[in-house]
Amino acid sequence: MKVISYVFIIGGLALLIFGGYQYWQTQTAQIESLASAYELLEKKETEEEVQRTIDDFDPQMGDTVGILSIPAIDAELPIVEGTDEDELEKGVGHYKGTAWPMENDQIVLSGHRDTVFRRMGELEIGDQFIIKLPYGEFAYEIESTKIVDADDRTIIGSTAPDEVLVVTTCYPFSYVGSAPDRYIIYARPIE
Repeated sequence: MKVISYVFIIGGLALLIFGGYQYWQTQTAQIESLASAYELLEKKETEEEVQRTIDDFDPQMGDTVGILSIPAIDAELPIVEGTDEDELEKGVGHYKGTAWPMENDQIVLSGHRDTVFRRMGELEIGDQFIIKLPYGEFAYEIESTKIVDADDRTIIGSTAPDEVLVVTTCYPFSYVGSAPDRYIIYARPIE
């Protein structure tokens, strides 16, 4: 009986250590990406050849490209091109193939509910997202939210000529493991 108790204790400690290491690794990657994003945006302001248009903007998978600011929850999060695990470990992922601000189509940003989007449930209709990129800052106001099945891909699609920011994360927020649903936030540009 003691052996079984020791096995459970050792197993529990191993899980805690592994979980703590993963948390530390994710936090470190996000801090590095945010620093890189700040550096990118500061460099933009001091360079003679400032990137002025979306036409000059062509990020590659894994590139840190900017910052997603969420004033209501006092969050500044790095935006990374791509939504694979490697990219989402670094910050908020931009879904490749969707638009960027000023392209008059759907922009999709995704993040993990237990890392960058830990406080998304606190946001309300009317709160804002601010996307900071090398070619400008763009504000969006939350218009609506909905919950869909994790396999529902219908939320990703063209909204042209209307620009819509779609922010997604797993749901329920307190779920342990792979969540069965996705929480979707729709936001419109503030003119």
